[in-house]
Amino acid sequence: MTFSDEQPNPQLDPLWNAYHESFIDNPKHIEFLAERNTALLCIDLQYLDAAPGCGVFADAEASGVAPEAQAYYFDRLEKLVLPGVRQLQDAFRQHGLEVIHTRIQSLTQNGRDRGKGHKRLQLLASPGSREADFLDQVAPSQKHDEIVINKTASGVFSSTNIHYVLKNLGIESLFVVGVYTNECVETTIRDACDLGYLVTVVEDCCATVTPELHEASLATLRDRYARVLTLKQTLGNVERIVSLVDETSGK
Repeated sequence: MTFSDEQPNPQLDPLWNAYHESFIDNPKHIEFLAERNTALLCIDLQYLDAAPGCGVFADAEASGVAPEAQAYYFDRLEKLVLPGVRQLQDAFRQHGLEVIHTRIQSLTQNGRDRGKGHKRLQLLASPGSREADFLDQVAPSQKHDEIVINKTASGVFSSTNIHYVLKNLGIESLFVVGVYTNECVETTIRDACDLGYLVTVVEDCCATVTPELHEASLATLRDRYARVLTLKQTLGNVERIVSLVDETSGK
């Protein structure tokens, strides 16, 4: 089954066919989803970096992000990303698929355990702080006993035991959503691909501070490190494949 309408251009990308066959059109995408070896990974949807007037945006002028970029970012989150992520979470929960959440949170109140990059950027979300709280709309579900992975670097694989946890869960493929597309999301996808996971990024469930940065990241990831699907395509795949398996097995 083909998941992309993109057409190969050997003149521009001589490796397109090889990557597409290995990562994009790999039938294991369907197998892993049908066997529930697939998880939804929600990245950093928290007050530190995804809420106006909080965290890095507590002082809008000192954030380093231009007012028009902030307006774009928060408008995209409110109207597109957060509602879409919630739809995905509900669909995964309904079908008994894992929903896993990452957030930036230090082990200590003063953040002395943070990665050097976060120290240089003065990013701190200490345990119990507002900055470490998830946005209510897409917060982990206690009812479904969802896993939270705390990190202090852009890449969750390089800074936590998530690979160990995913292997224990039997997870082989990931659908990735969250913020920022060009930072934590992209880093996580690259690392996951290198570690052998089949990765799908849901493009309209991710955001960063400009459309140009968002699209540049997707252009890099597409057909190399991940499938790039829309929310509609993703929901359709989940419903069609998992529901078919459930009907066949009599669930």
